[in-house]
Amino acid sequence: MSLIKKPTLSFWQIFNMNVGFLGIQYSFGLQQTAINPIFLYLGAPEEMLPILNIAGPITGLVVQPIIGAMSDKTWSNKWGRRKPYFLIGAIIGSLCLFAFPTSPVLWFAVGLLWILDVGNNMAMEPYRAFVGDKLPEKQLSLGYQMQSLFVGAGILLANGSIVLFQYLFGGDSIEVAGEIPQWLYYSFYIGGILSITTILWSVLKTPEIPPSTAELAEINHTKGLPFGKRVAKPFNEIGEAIREMPIFMWKLGAVYLFQWYALFIYWQYITPLFKLTLGYSTSEAASQAAQMSLTYNIVTMVVALALVPLTLKYGGKKIYALSLVGTGLALFAVPFIENSLLVLAPMVLFGIGWAAMMGIPYTMVSKVVPQERRGVYMGILNMMIVIPMGVETLTFGPIYKYFLGGSAINAILFAGGFFIIAAILAMRLNVKSVQEEDSDSD
Repeated sequence: MSLIKKPTLSFWQIFNMNVGFLGIQYSFGLQQTAINPIFLYLGAPEEMLPILNIAGPITGLVVQPIIGAMSDKTWSNKWGRRKPYFLIGAIIGSLCLFAFPTSPVLWFAVGLLWILDVGNNMAMEPYRAFVGDKLPEKQLSLGYQMQSLFVGAGILLANGSIVLFQYLFGGDSIEVAGEIPQWLYYSFYIGGILSITTILWSVLKTPEIPPSTAELAEINHTKGLPFGKRVAKPFNEIGEAIREMPIFMWKLGAVYLFQWYALFIYWQYITPLFKLTLGYSTSEAASQAAQMSLTYNIVTMVVALALVPLTLKYGGKKIYALSLVGTGLALFAVPFIENSLLVLAPMVLFGIGWAAMMGIPYTMVSKVVPQERRGVYMGILNMMIVIPMGVETLTFGPIYKYFLGGSAINAILFAGGFFIIAAILAMRLNVKSVQEEDSDSD
């Protein structure tokens, strides 16, 4: 298939196309830091936190690859290929964020999380493919590390707002069982606004590259199929793509199994940890957890673009593996620091790791998958994120209760060990050898 030559974009063009990631990641930032405290406010036991978070893995597993396959076979002269999907996803997410803090009971909040995750995943997956569509190979690293920067910025703003509003309005409030404190509402309202406005910025500022003649013919052929076959086609595309998936992606899947299992543990148990190690109330612990996230996402913003020349010089594999080791060491340190300021220090290592996790693997995968199937493979890559999360939600509750003594300290140390295993597995990743295999088979 003949490929369209992609023009080199300016820094600000790459910046504008990624602005929408800010709103998406603000929403994910709230999920990381504010959702589990809300569950605790509404009466959820700590050992139930993993299973209550199962919405993310299941919606990601179902929504992302399907939307990726569908967007590969979509084209509108007015709206493009990927933009219709992340615009609809942003609208869904925005409405959920406005409703979330008013949840009257636990089951209502859990139900809203399911809908919110559908919207976020619908917006997220096409955005990853969008960057690969637009940029020539020499700019892929910059494009995905720019996304990493906006990951940091979005989550930073979300957590910064939680810290600010808890400081301004939460200090004198008395926690009432079954009620979400008023100060937490404001962060969600800001997220609802950002979710839609930042996506609109990128939609209006960034035109998509039209498909090649062959791709357009395939898209039109799909449109002409009977309804049943059109519904089945994304599933067939996913199955075929998995059967033909590069070995590199299977190796990356092994890394992701430990990496994302560990991250989910951290997000679920960092608030309970501070109730234990610092003697905080739920509100104080949630604010401290937000400060941790604030710190590591500031670091992510600072180092995201700095990783571009480092990966070019030393290779993505080494930088990625080293960053995972640093993240593991950070989690080994956090439970043993009993000072609310000093405990922020390990988040420097965590932030470097988060920057690498959010950029380097996507750059690697974009180089080893066919351009015309980038959407479906980015969806499969995100399946590799949500499957470990799903495994964690189903397995870690019993592990926490029966093997870790119901201790948040042990949970965080367990997560640190999984990051070290992920780092060892990351040393098996070799993009160059995959490219050479592909060229040898041409």
